[in-house]
Amino acid sequence: MLRTAGAVASAALLVPLLSAGPSATAEPPSPVALQRDFAAASDRYQVPQSVLLGVSYLQSRWDTHGGAASVTGGYGPMHLIDARTALAEAPHHSHGSEDARGDDARPARTVTEAALPKASGLPSRLRTLDRAAALSGLSPEQLRNSSSANVLGGAALLADAQKKLGRPLSEDPADWYGAVARFSGADDTATATTYANDVFDVIRTGQSRTTDSGQRVALPARPAVVPDPAQAARLGLRTADATKTECPRTVACEWIPAPYEEFGEGDYGNHDKANRPTSQSVKYIIVHDTEGSWDTTLKLVQDPAYVSWQYTLRSSDGHIAQHVPLKDVAWHAGNWYVNAKSVGLEHEGFLVSPDAWYTEAMYRSSARLVKYLAQRYDVPLDRQHILGHDNVPGTTTATIGGMHTDPGPYWDWAHYFTLLGKPFTPTAGPRSEAVTIRPAYTGHQPLYTGCVKAGQACAPHGSGAVRLHTAPAEDAPLVKDIGLRPGGEGSTTGVNDTGARASTGQQYAVAGREGDWTAIWYLGQKAWFHNPRKQPTAVPTRGRLLTPKAGVAEIPVYGRAYPEAAAYPADIPVQAVSALPYKLLAGQQYVVGDRTVGEYLYATTFDTAGHKVVRGKEAYYEIQFGHRVAFVKASDVRVRK
Repeated sequence: MLRTAGAVASAALLVPLLSAGPSATAEPPSPVALQRDFAAASDRYQVPQSVLLGVSYLQSRWDTHGGAASVTGGYGPMHLIDARTALAEAPHHSHGSEDARGDDARPARTVTEAALPKASGLPSRLRTLDRAAALSGLSPEQLRNSSSANVLGGAALLADAQKKLGRPLSEDPADWYGAVARFSGADDTATATTYANDVFDVIRTGQSRTTDSGQRVALPARPAVVPDPAQAARLGLRTADATKTECPRTVACEWIPAPYEEFGEGDYGNHDKANRPTSQSVKYIIVHDTEGSWDTTLKLVQDPAYVSWQYTLRSSDGHIAQHVPLKDVAWHAGNWYVNAKSVGLEHEGFLVSPDAWYTEAMYRSSARLVKYLAQRYDVPLDRQHILGHDNVPGTTTATIGGMHTDPGPYWDWAHYFTLLGKPFTPTAGPRSEAVTIRPAYTGHQPLYTGCVKAGQACAPHGSGAVRLHTAPAEDAPLVKDIGLRPGGEGSTTGVNDTGARASTGQQYAVAGREGDWTAIWYLGQKAWFHNPRKQPTAVPTRGRLLTPKAGVAEIPVYGRAYPEAAAYPADIPVQAVSALPYKLLAGQQYVVGDRTVGEYLYATTFDTAGHKVVRGKEAYYEIQFGHRVAFVKASDVRVRK
């Protein structure tokens, strides 16, 4: 019998149902318990099981995340949102103090810390768990901590949405399009429709996987299901302003502009007018996390004195806001050379919360946007061009320590690149000269510290990064990063310490093999990581490698590819070609990315008439040097095919 809103179930009814599913914090009694929970909830609320499974997959990929909240305060497989509770428990964190513009031709602009969102005045999309509690009679604590209760709550929300739309509780999944669109919590029609389209794409194609708690869940393909998108038009949602956006049609995108304003003695912000790609090429797409809520992030990008980026992506439903035209240069990466040649994407999230997970909806929207941008600008879909903010190099020795570390070790690069249509697969034999880092994300759980308190262990969680040692042993010291620690101190297990870390998709030249360990060349030294044959953390790769030219003992490494002094006209100050503290030594090899001539965008005034692009004759190669990329002069190296 279907429960009415606010009804409280008897203990006799609740106990069997809740005990059938796995607790979010305990080992499940059966690897198919969660599948049974979906079936039970489907029967109780008369919601087609494929609809429940499709919605849950888009929100959480059926994972429980140990009962922890997502970045928007969502809990459990159905991502029921209780932002008040999540915000009260969230750690406050800042992940760097870089000048986001990254250009010493102007005074440094220090990034202030983003404020955490306040729990008061939260929109309805951030309070779905309360509504699920009222509809199901289950307590908020049960909905947060029990997977079976969580699935029941999600089913109750879907059934309630269907009834409010005046539609029958049909067995046909196609009849539930409007209810699914409403479940998204989106306040505009385009986002609700995009969300529902994704859910029904999952239903049509089918999915199956083993979750983070060891549950085997399957959604059989239903290719004949064809819903009516017109149902979403009856939700009465607003129409977002997409007139100026540069987004693919497959995402929901609105225009929320960053200001280009002058203030205070010729100073201005928060981006620079340009004419890309005519003036200069776009070579990089930079993945960030916001370290703040959606609402807080939008306020920051609309502050003319702050920083800027091209796009922000919302976690709960994948909604996208564009702020800066693609032709213009946003201030986001902390490296002016990279800023001038990149597009920045901010994803709603917090680096230090291991289980502050990103939804499948946001991963999918982001992947579609990146594929669109890559096609538009001919950007290769690889990790030499699709960079995390934590892969962007410091411009000079002095800036290395302040560079940001997001999106951090918990961003799922393997899944992201699968969505991009470029999964990381072997391209060479087992004795290859190079490897691509690729641990199995869910089961690979290296120790990280400092998520809540300095030195305190973070909660165990899947990670796409491997840790690098000075010898092939777990108790060997971690390799050192002399840029981060010029005093010679060793790297740490800190969640923000990138000094001894290689990330999924990054490619390195092999420096040795010993048993279950592989060594790579990294920051001018040999670095070992555990790479057992039965559970490999890297795959063999074919790629171009470079090494110092014959007779040269060492060569300098740079954080930007700037032109030689002779290339600058008289009216533009010469920018120093400043080497970083690292050295690339004879006999070492590194994977090659782009070859480019030195380039510098001179843009230091609000009046764009004086903006110019300086191009030199000196050529550079981008290389995967450490956790961050770097540049070397082509004249210093030879490239092996």
